[in-house]
Amino acid sequence: MELSHFNEQGRARMVDVSDKEITKRTAAARSRVEMAPGTLTAIKAGRIGKGDVLAVAQVAGIMAAKKTADWIPMCHPLPLTGIDIRFWDNNEDQLYIEATVKTTGKTGVEMEALTAVSAAALTVYDMCKALQKDMIIGPTLLVQKSGGKTGDYALEEIEQQDAVQSAD
Repeated sequence: MELSHFNEQGRARMVDVSDKEITKRTAAARSRVEMAPGTLTAIKAGRIGKGDVLAVAQVAGIMAAKKTADWIPMCHPLPLTGIDIRFWDNNEDQLYIEATVKTTGKTGVEMEALTAVSAAALTVYDMCKALQKDMIIGPTLLVQKSGGKTGDYALEEIEQQDAVQSAD
């Protein structure tokens, strides 16, 4: 596979997508925040002094997806058509975050989905750090993408579980 991220001088450039087809594009990414059982219980019970952790993390993830091109130098600014952030937990010590991002455009939204879950996880940490400083964020991974020249991708569920367990 030939990468087109370099100019004739071998320097990084933002890829020219002018001639690419406009297609529907979707990407989903996932991250995890590992914490003490008491921290997860406090989040779920709404006992974190800074407010509703999941509501704030959800807004942070949405905002981050919309600003990805401001954070990641070679990303194209994209008109996002949908962003959904979901949370679930293992009822013990792990909070999972998944973002699905959509657009109709000439380049994919993988970085927007990854940025969304990263910002949401960092927000969870920020809001809970007074209660616990040794929370662990990750792994963070792309779990699905559709559309575009390279076609569809889906991380196998067994690979997803292995990736999460390998961080334990």
